[in-house]
Amino acid sequence: MTALDTRPLPALPTLRRAAPALLGYAAVRVLGLLALALWSAARDKDAYKLLTARWDSLWYARVAELGYGYEVRLPNGDVHSNLAFFPLLPWLERLLASVTPMSYADAGFAISAVASLAAAWGVFAVTDHVYGRRAGVCAVLLWAVLPVGIVQSMAYSESLFTALAAWSLYAVLTGRWLTAGTLALLAGLTRPVGLAVVAAVWAAAIASSTPGRRRVLGMLIAPLGAAGYVLWVGHRTGRGPLGYLDVQAGWRNGFDGGAAFARFVADKFTSFPSALAGVGLIVGVGLVIWLYVTCVRQRQPLPLLVYAGVVTALALCASSYFGSKPRLLLPAFPLLLPLALALARLRTSRSVLVTGVVAVASAVYGAFWLNGSGPP
Repeated sequence: MTALDTRPLPALPTLRRAAPALLGYAAVRVLGLLALALWSAARDKDAYKLLTARWDSLWYARVAELGYGYEVRLPNGDVHSNLAFFPLLPWLERLLASVTPMSYADAGFAISAVASLAAAWGVFAVTDHVYGRRAGVCAVLLWAVLPVGIVQSMAYSESLFTALAAWSLYAVLTGRWLTAGTLALLAGLTRPVGLAVVAAVWAAAIASSTPGRRRVLGMLIAPLGAAGYVLWVGHRTGRGPLGYLDVQAGWRNGFDGGAAFARFVADKFTSFPSALAGVGLIVGVGLVIWLYVTCVRQRQPLPLLVYAGVVTALALCASSYFGSKPRLLLPAFPLLLPLALALARLRTSRSVLVTGVVAVASAVYGAFWLNGSGPP
């Protein structure tokens, strides 16, 4: 193995190089939080509770406080078990709450804030390594101004997962196999889509011509997080390897190749107002597919293509929670790289103007969305 495999990830030099991207990212997030605060105040709602005490954030906080075993039985017979939620975020919430005066919800918000900056830094590191600094800054800003970017500030696991995934991909791209495998392990303890990070590490390792035990060890380490949790759930439920699938079935969630989502979209065309939403969904899915095809045509590195492909497939082909699909696509940041390259080619004044306009629109939409249906 070369010395490249044992060097630590760059720290201060890369952080200094990433400063414009991180400052821009922080500005976008502050804008989004300000818009949320103003919109929520106008509707007599608590913006902080919207960020920390609704939907999945409540389930994570409950796991942190009480551990696993809590479930809700619905009148239709469905069982919503907290075993569906992977453990790394609640573990961190419990740790932070134990050493600070923070509540579990406060800890979740703080972890998400720090993780979102780490994710932005990781997105920059990957893009800078592949396409250069200017594209890296643009990629981070595009990730920040996504319509569902407000989720990056919620006590959800998307920011934590994206941070682990981005830095694992960066470690793969720079030949740090042990680091890549360890971060993939942690990503696998964060969300089911950790499978995408494992697949990226494995694909890159198999395609690599670099000999050595570290590469093999990285491959072996990578799936241990996801596999360990799934097997533990199977043991706890008494269903073996199928236990986690049973838990997901209780939430009416699974993988059906997109059939249920296709029916959901088709049902939108039964009336004129909803038909507009159906058209919007088709355009959105088409845009995601077009971006991935463009990534392939631009010959992105194999681990990025594998990672983005698996995240996209799992998000679009899940059989339930159709309103969550934009949120589930949030970690698929390599899809933004074609747009980042296009934005990087513009003059600075134009790229700032475009990003600023989109940031304002994203902040307003995020405030509206979170005060309405929100991210289930």
